[in-house]
Amino acid sequence: MYNDQELFSTLHMLRNENLDVRTVTLGVNLMDCVSHDLEVFKAKIRAKITGLAGNLVDTCNQVGEKYGIQVVNKRISVSPIGVVAAPFSPDQMVEVAKTLDEIAREVNVDFIGGFSALVEKGVANGDKSLILAIPRALAETSRLCGSVNVASTRAGINMDAVLMMAHAIKEAAALTAHADGLACAKLCVFCNIPQDVPFMAGAYLGVGEADAVISVGVSGPGVVKAAIDRAVKADPNMGLGQIAEVIKLTACKVTRVGELIGREVAKTLGLPFGVVDLSLAPTPTVGDSVGEIFESLGLVKMGLPGSTAALAMLNDAVKKGGAFASSHVGGLSGAFIPVSEDLNIAEAVAQGHLNIEKLEAMTAVCSVGLDMVAIPGDTSEETLAGLMADEMAIGMINSKTTATRLIPVPGKKAGDMAEFGGLLGHATIIDVKQAAGENRFVRHAGRIPAPIHSLKN
Repeated sequence: MYNDQELFSTLHMLRNENLDVRTVTLGVNLMDCVSHDLEVFKAKIRAKITGLAGNLVDTCNQVGEKYGIQVVNKRISVSPIGVVAAPFSPDQMVEVAKTLDEIAREVNVDFIGGFSALVEKGVANGDKSLILAIPRALAETSRLCGSVNVASTRAGINMDAVLMMAHAIKEAAALTAHADGLACAKLCVFCNIPQDVPFMAGAYLGVGEADAVISVGVSGPGVVKAAIDRAVKADPNMGLGQIAEVIKLTACKVTRVGELIGREVAKTLGLPFGVVDLSLAPTPTVGDSVGEIFESLGLVKMGLPGSTAALAMLNDAVKKGGAFASSHVGGLSGAFIPVSEDLNIAEAVAQGHLNIEKLEAMTAVCSVGLDMVAIPGDTSEETLAGLMADEMAIGMINSKTTATRLIPVPGKKAGDMAEFGGLLGHATIIDVKQAAGENRFVRHAGRIPAPIHSLKN
């Protein structure tokens, strides 16, 4: 229950601090659509998704208007296509991708996720077809997103899959060279991918989920920044433990807003409610930046010494506040640091405060990883694979989710600007160290073994 003070506080967040429900995502299980006949499969997935999602956008708008809370994005996630479309060839996978994109347009959702494969322990035939199809699938569609899980704490790192993804990323970038490699902005490579992520580009519906489920992603970096600013202004000598408590209480309020909207949408559609993912996902808008939170904490700029510690505190406090407010917090939940999508972080890169090495260090304590990072177009496949393998190792060893959304921008070099548009923003291309010779380490076949705690059961 809300008291009057909480209601006024939440209203202020909505009006002045960029609080919104970033996404309501409908998860749809496609396991019962499986067929060896491509046309039958396409017809089945169209019928099932449109039947469930036909009223999704209208319902989100109506519930948002009822409570005065904007639902910014309406999205769909589906079962991993590498599994449900396993009988098909790469060319047929591209046809599936185009069908999913058409369905997304028909029901008017912003994105549809789940062009995905789970290959942390090995690459099955369907997974291989999907990975080979990724470049064309993402280049020839506009609303489709993909993700591939190449590592886990229990299985280790599948280096064969990492190399395959490096090749796919380079090819996808080349196919969308006219748009600064935009296809790569719709592709995440994961370690320890959750099964219930509502945020794109990583969203898919895990095999342990319900037949259809509503999950919510709530974001409020502007709200957190404003709360810290108020607290520090009232008490300039406030300790970091007290500031963490302010973040935690703020995250609690934000989570309640998300759960309210999510449960109402689920009830109206007659579907079960899944999770609230409270991830501080920024936009390129001033005042809606995770990077600005670092300045409120006293750092001159994100990327300077102390940034990793500040991010660790922020991430932990957000998770604690969200867990207290809801019985079903899931997805990633914490703080994202997507370079191009956050105006302040993009500026930190442009000004030289934040480099690829510091970004990698910070991913050890954030919610995801090297996210929306534009790199030189001549970055080799071996270097790309090395960047991904390093990020996967952080997730594997620390039993956390990590991911990469790397964009090698064709024809551009470090210091140039990449423009992606909309929520994807823009970023200065970050320098990546490359050896003169071939990186033979990533060319070794097989898996990097899992750490010893993978044997827990």
